Amino acid sequence: MMTNLFSIFEPSSSVFSLSFNWISTILGLVFIPFIYWASPSRWSLVWSKIIYLLHKEFKALLLQYHLGSTLLFISIFSLILFNNFLGLLPYVFTSSSHMVMTLALSLPLWVTLMIYGWINHAQHMFAHLVPQGTPPALMPFMVIIETISNVIRPGTLAIRLAANMIAGHLLLTLLGSTGPTLSTSILFILVMSQILLLILESAVAIIQSYVFAVLSTLYTSEIN
Repeated sequence: MMTNLFSIFEPSSSVFSLSFNWISTILGLVFIPFIYWASPSRWSLVWSKIIYLLHKEFKALLLQYHLGSTLLFISIFSLILFNNFLGLLPYVFTSSSHMVMTLALSLPLWVTLMIYGWINHAQHMFAHLVPQGTPPALMPFMVIIETISNVIRPGTLAIRLAANMIAGHLLLTLLGSTGPTLSTSILFILVMSQILLLILESAVAIIQSYVFAVLSTLYTSEIN
């Protein structure tokens, strides 16, 4: 019996005292090689089209485009998207709903950008702390505000992704747990609402992957 609603997010199964559920993070890689050795299919053509559209989008967002620089953000988008969709399957661990994974994606990226920006573009980084047209009296406050907003960026990226995935899964679990106590007529309404919520969660899975990748691209373009 589930004693805690949040227990569905705990990596409880383990092998040799290692969390076994985290293997679901790399299950998305299983679907990628089929594009390279199998005959072209609708799946491979659709995925190639998505990658091409993302490449054009990220290339337009980057102020200084370097060859292959969009591959990093396309890879982040693919990893989050696969994990979000795999988490919608029954009995599959949703690794993207944990801060351990989301911070592991956002924090190294942000630290790398900060190190690169302050070493190579220190003057631009200082100028970015005070927006153009700021009155002199407000400049000290703007420096503090911009510094805080810059420091919390990896946290906001991680929390946004994890919170959105947790919210949908909790709602699905909460409604599903009431099924055995309902009558047949109300149970039909519950099933239909669960299907609609599942469709909504599929849209959220795509949107959150795109938002994470786009915001990472925008943060990158600010240091160029």
